[in-house]
Amino acid sequence: MIFASNNQGKLKNIRDIFHEYDIKSLKEANIFVEVEEDQDSFYGNALKKATEIYKLANEPVIADDSGICIRALNGEPGVKTARFLGENTTPRQRNQEILNRLKDIQDRYVEFICNLVYYDGKNILVGEGILKGNISKEFRGENGFGFDEIFELPNGKTLAELTDEEKNSCSARYLASLDLKKKLAAL
Repeated sequence: MIFASNNQGKLKNIRDIFHEYDIKSLKEANIFVEVEEDQDSFYGNALKKATEIYKLANEPVIADDSGICIRALNGEPGVKTARFLGENTTPRQRNQEILNRLKDIQDRYVEFICNLVYYDGKNILVGEGILKGNISKEFRGENGFGFDEIFELPNGKTLAELTDEEKNSCSARYLASLDLKKKLAAL
């Protein structure tokens, strides 16, 4: 199977979780395209990536879209999580902007939502995972990527303060993967 992402953090995460499958990166499949995420839902973006990469490779694809939805910001950044400040900003810049926007706000509730879509030319399977938490008041942790350093779990730790094993056992991607793996087993 091909994992339709150039994000090395996500690729490592998917390989760890789907360890019983042979997961190829786009590069390993000799696919050098970036599918535009222009849909209005996580599912829509993941489905678009899965079907477009399948057309190029003609082999099963898993694609994801994920992001954080902050209640106090009316669900933003949502499906634009990686791009809400523009294409060329770093995760640290995006995280700083979120901390700035929530500076004087008490309600810091956030959901990390992940949709994983499997497509093999005829079957479309969807796994969804939702991780609930709060936005921390500062950057914490070194082990992670994206919003991990500001996503605080109910136990008080950020995702970036967890080991890979701990994170893989609770992340939205892990929950979506479990959901998808059950559906794959039924094919």
